[in-house]
Amino acid sequence: MRETVRRAGRATVELLKGAGLSLASYLFIGLAVFVAVAMLTVVGAGVLPEAVLLLRRTAGYKRRWVGAWTGEPVPEAYRPLDGEVFTRVRTAVGDPGTYRDLRWLGAHAVYGWLLACGAVPVWCVALFVDGVWCGLLRRRAVVLPLIDRLVDVDAAWSRALLMPSPEALRTARLAERVEELSQTRAGAVAAHGAELRRIERDLHDGTQARLVALSMRVGLARRAYEKDPDAARKLLEDAQDQAEEALTELRHVVRGIHPPILTDRGLVGAVRALAAGSGLEVSVRDDGVEDGPRPPAAVEAAAYFVIAEALTNAAKHSGARQASVGLARSTDRLKVAVRDEGRGGADPSGGSGLLGMRRRVAALDGTVEMTSPVGGPTLIEVELPCVW
Repeated sequence: MRETVRRAGRATVELLKGAGLSLASYLFIGLAVFVAVAMLTVVGAGVLPEAVLLLRRTAGYKRRWVGAWTGEPVPEAYRPLDGEVFTRVRTAVGDPGTYRDLRWLGAHAVYGWLLACGAVPVWCVALFVDGVWCGLLRRRAVVLPLIDRLVDVDAAWSRALLMPSPEALRTARLAERVEELSQTRAGAVAAHGAELRRIERDLHDGTQARLVALSMRVGLARRAYEKDPDAARKLLEDAQDQAEEALTELRHVVRGIHPPILTDRGLVGAVRALAAGSGLEVSVRDDGVEDGPRPPAAVEAAAYFVIAEALTNAAKHSGARQASVGLARSTDRLKVAVRDEGRGGADPSGGSGLLGMRRRVAALDGTVEMTSPVGGPTLIEVELPCVW
């Protein structure tokens, strides 16, 4: 009985919330009249999009409420209100979601209030009937559960009125996908630009400088060859050293583009070599990646650089001595997990390394998830689309 009363009390609170929203709906009717009058003037045209945004927030609150009560979220599908004033006005007027929300608002102004009022007689009857039924006959309450049913009715009617059409849902999801791909493309372009600048800087500051010094030493050696052969020999030896250093710089630049070790050993072998040189005790777990076909080169490179960045950050900032790397394959995904046993507390939104990691993965339509509670551990999980 006590649990039944508690649930009925909670349901009553929800009905009162609905009644309050119904009262707010009447205020919205007054706002709608004001907007209609304001639309008669050019200056007042900008009021309509703002009113529609307020209507969307109100309907969004009800969607969240229905989702919380039933455990099944109610999707929303709206056209974005962007651009100039008259573009926003045309979008607001032409969006089916606007009329769907208005239909719900008008209906909820009636049934939200009536359902809340209906809880009053239910409580009155329940205090008498359930009191006798439970107190004398020691049976379960039979009237109070009806209050839950009233809330269920509210949720069902609201879901039916607020649920977008399948076509609107497809259009909204397509728009979200286009927006996501636009952001991914922007990130990929930014990452590509940063990579080009890094390569240019490495070539300019490293390889080019050494090649210029090499050319100068060869020129000096050629001039000194007849007059001072010993000095020319020394200059040629220095030139050879410069050539070897330039080759080392070039190898470093090439490794930054696509590490040759990936081509030679594959992803698992390259990761094991990376782990051996990380300065941490790193265990590498392979769940079928090495046994089947190799991932595409771009996917291998992205996974390799993600692991390299994660292990570098762990060695520099986490204070960890141990880390682990997991590689796994699914039907259409390559999964990477890097975990260190350090102090944690890393900021998932900060740091150029993590930003570069996210951009590199997003360029392949992958995902990055990071958890790093204070006290550790830090876990970075990456999924990359992969056709095996």
